[in-house]
Amino acid sequence: MLRPYGRRMSAIPITFTLNGSPVTVDVDPAARLLDTLRYQLALTGTKEGCGEGECGACTVYFDGLPVNSCLVPTYQAQGRRVETIESLDPNGGALEPFERCGATQCGACTPGVVMTAWWIREHPDLLGSHTVRELMAGNLCRCTGYDGIVDAVTDALRDRGRGTGDG
Repeated sequence: MLRPYGRRMSAIPITFTLNGSPVTVDVDPAARLLDTLRYQLALTGTKEGCGEGECGACTVYFDGLPVNSCLVPTYQAQGRRVETIESLDPNGGALEPFERCGATQCGACTPGVVMTAWWIREHPDLLGSHTVRELMAGNLCRCTGYDGIVDAVTDALRDRGRGTGDG
């Protein structure tokens, strides 16, 4: 791997838990978690939108917290837990409220939106001091507008209260 001015950068081995399974990958010290997930580990559900941490399309859980994977150097994942959209049970209803409320169109933002929504669903106590719209503010969508997304998150919260849609 060549770097500017002809200097060679050595790949470094990183071991972390990915979607519940341990993985080890050799990465360039400057590699972003987003690129490692997509191009080295073939988990293409995590999308790149802006590459600047503004849109939320690349949202993953990092030790249980939603982060923009385009801003996280892969080496920071050493010994940590990373969960991507692929970690959600496809039969568990994660997309159901979004489809029901018309909150998906082109799909570029959908993985990040769903990851953030499911995090809110797992932390309903946050709704005591924030609105769903505020908690989803880090996720941009150019197609649907936000009413459908807010409605879908609200439905997912209601589903959780009824014991359905676990995913």
